[in-house]
Amino acid sequence: MFRSATTDERGRPNFARYWFLDPGAPDFVADWDGALSATVALLRAEAGRYPHDKALRELIGELCTMSTEFRTRWAAHDVRIHHGGVKQLHHPDAGPLTLVYQPMDLPISPREVHSLTLYTAEPGSPDEDRLKLLASWAATESPKTSPTGDRAS
Repeated sequence: MFRSATTDERGRPNFARYWFLDPGAPDFVADWDGALSATVALLRAEAGRYPHDKALRELIGELCTMSTEFRTRWAAHDVRIHHGGVKQLHHPDAGPLTLVYQPMDLPISPREVHSLTLYTAEPGSPDEDRLKLLASWAATESPKTSPTGDRAS
């Protein structure tokens, strides 16, 4: 299975890897410095909540090893609890997007929580039109298959 620098060991996308390891990432967000700082501060908060999480420790180690920018920010010891806000993105095909985001914690056990972040655009705005365009492209893409011929999920 192909694994890019921005996916985890299961092939799932990972924003921290994307922000710090993908050379195209700075073009995707208007506030590049803020995105990097928020990502590191959120990871530090998660590391404090889950100090024995092996995958999280490995991610932090990988980023410290491969990114001077991450390593420098990690050493600052900033911590941030994830709250909603506004992000300005630059999609390479759809153009600029201003989206409101709000995280929701989804408890899956007494000791584990997953976070789902919802991004929305102002109704009737050009941003909403761009999101609809992206959704229509995603809906019309043909299903991809793996090298073995199985459908990818």
